[in-house]
Amino acid sequence: MRFSDEGLLRGIRLGWRARTRPVLVILRVLGVAALAVALAGPRLAHDREIVRGEGIDIVLALDISGSMRALDFEPDDRLAVAKRTIQDFVDGRTQDRIGLVVFAAKAFTQCPLTLDYDVLVRFLDEVDIGLIEDGTAIGLGMATGVRRLARSEAESKVLVLLTDGVNNVTTVDPLTSAEAARALGVKVYTIGVGKEGLAPYPVDHPILGRRYTQIETRIDEELLQQVSEMTGGQYFRAQSGDGLARIFETIDALEKTEIETEVFTNYQSLAAWWILPGLLLLALESLLAATLFRVLP
Repeated sequence: MRFSDEGLLRGIRLGWRARTRPVLVILRVLGVAALAVALAGPRLAHDREIVRGEGIDIVLALDISGSMRALDFEPDDRLAVAKRTIQDFVDGRTQDRIGLVVFAAKAFTQCPLTLDYDVLVRFLDEVDIGLIEDGTAIGLGMATGVRRLARSEAESKVLVLLTDGVNNVTTVDPLTSAEAARALGVKVYTIGVGKEGLAPYPVDHPILGRRYTQIETRIDEELLQQVSEMTGGQYFRAQSGDGLARIFETIDALEKTEIETEVFTNYQSLAAWWILPGLLLLALESLLAATLFRVLP
């Protein structure tokens, strides 16, 4: 209704309907909030149990120098077999944090310690020869892996170093890295990769295409054994893909630390307890807005 003078309305007190109309906003907010809680999926756990298992922190240090292209693990080269074996090893883990370090002339962390094995495998897939300047910096690769484990609070900390060569980069001495690992309680398991004697090696020529030559496998086994003994680990020699897989199985069996995890099971959904009140509040708000608190026009 229109009035020619607002003064006619002065002094008129608001009725109880006008004063209580904000209750519609309150009903709508409460209804929407209840439905939001229901969408979050609230649930109640009725059972609880303690599950015992093994959990350790492991860093894998992988040599990606040019010699890892040797084809003595036919039909694949050493790096491809190592990556496949590492993936199988990761697939068998459940409660271990695993990280990945790669090294050649330099070293860097490809993946930090993680329980997300899918992410770790994706980072592993990206590893290839040529990512780093060629060389074999065993000491630097160890130091990078040990540094990743320095702040670990796990009861068992393990570095698995896989290489097919001799340390030829003097950035960090391997024995110095081994001393640091021992001081931090890190066990170092070393793996020498490659068959004895000569191994076929692919050489790509821009005109003649791919040819094959022979290279000699030279692994400083004495150094790798010394590093492992200093830290309480072991040295292994892998001369085949199956042999490498067995070595990882052996390391898996050697490194077990029992942990306890609290697991809740038999969940009961509580969403219905929120959906019904939410719908009732919204329905009540719509009903009151169309009747008692109806506004015209």
